[in-house]
Amino acid sequence: MIDLDQIRQISGRLESVEAALGDPSVLADRSLYKKTLSEYSFLKKLDSAATMYELALDDGDAELIEASKDELLAALVKPDPLDQRNAVIEIRAGTGGDEAALFAGDLCRMYWRYCESKGWKISVMNSNQTSLDGYKEIVFTVSGEGAYGEFRFESGAHRVQRVPATETQGRIHTSAATVVVFPEADEDDELEIPAKDLRIDLFCAGGAGGQHVNKTESAVRMTHLPTGLVAVCQDERSQIRNREKCLATLKARILDFRRREEEAKLGADRLTLRGSGDRSEKIRTYNFPQNRMTDHRISLTLYSLDRIIDGEISELLSALRKNDLDERVRLKISLA
Repeated sequence: MIDLDQIRQISGRLESVEAALGDPSVLADRSLYKKTLSEYSFLKKLDSAATMYELALDDGDAELIEASKDELLAALVKPDPLDQRNAVIEIRAGTGGDEAALFAGDLCRMYWRYCESKGWKISVMNSNQTSLDGYKEIVFTVSGEGAYGEFRFESGAHRVQRVPATETQGRIHTSAATVVVFPEADEDDELEIPAKDLRIDLFCAGGAGGQHVNKTESAVRMTHLPTGLVAVCQDERSQIRNREKCLATLKARILDFRRREEEAKLGADRLTLRGSGDRSEKIRTYNFPQNRMTDHRISLTLYSLDRIIDGEISELLSALRKNDLDERVRLKISLA
């Protein structure tokens, strides 16, 4: 049962929050302004949904009441501010040798093509490319509004079933790659790393890129000693630029580590797909002979793998976000 009086008490803060957006002291504080703007957006959406629900009740149409009720429940769930951040994506080849590395390359290009369609910028932090146009490992940043919210459910083990190009008998092989997605840290996190907590190693970059890669120590490896988290960047010719990118990646890893620790304290019953799943868990299967993609978490099967692997993943990502919202609404109701 929805308590409209209680909801109106919440949305009643809309006017004062709107006024705060014009307060010089709020405008002068970037962090406070962002939080106030986020609160305003939440209250505005909630107020509108409550109004639509009240109108539906007055109308008496059962179908309209149910639809507006769902919208109101969804509006009660505050969006995660991290969703608006840039995303850091790490892809590693798993079991399957060269075929796993090729699959990791396929996943990388799938995400890159989707990002291109959104106008988002890709910046490679570190990569270990194989001779067959695959990757043993690649880490890159996606810069674009809402990038993390778009990709956050991609973390996990991805499995592929297909006939490798080197297979002469036509047998289907199964291999895997793991994907980890975390939000990029920003200045609002106030994440300063003391020098004593940081070990920095310099080394010569490897792979393609010209003779300079073997002659200058431009590559950077940073280790956060308290957690053991490591970040590497070797894709820039400049050591200074590699240091900057490496530190940004390390901060993102530390932020993600702390967030996951905090979520774990809440208990498993409060966690959904939203960053709570085991990253070694198999989340998806790509079956090339059947042109089929199956996401095992939401029991979604699409027979359009040829288009999906080419970057047309909006339907998949939308289904994952909707499932997450549905779960969060359900948990909000059960925990109320």
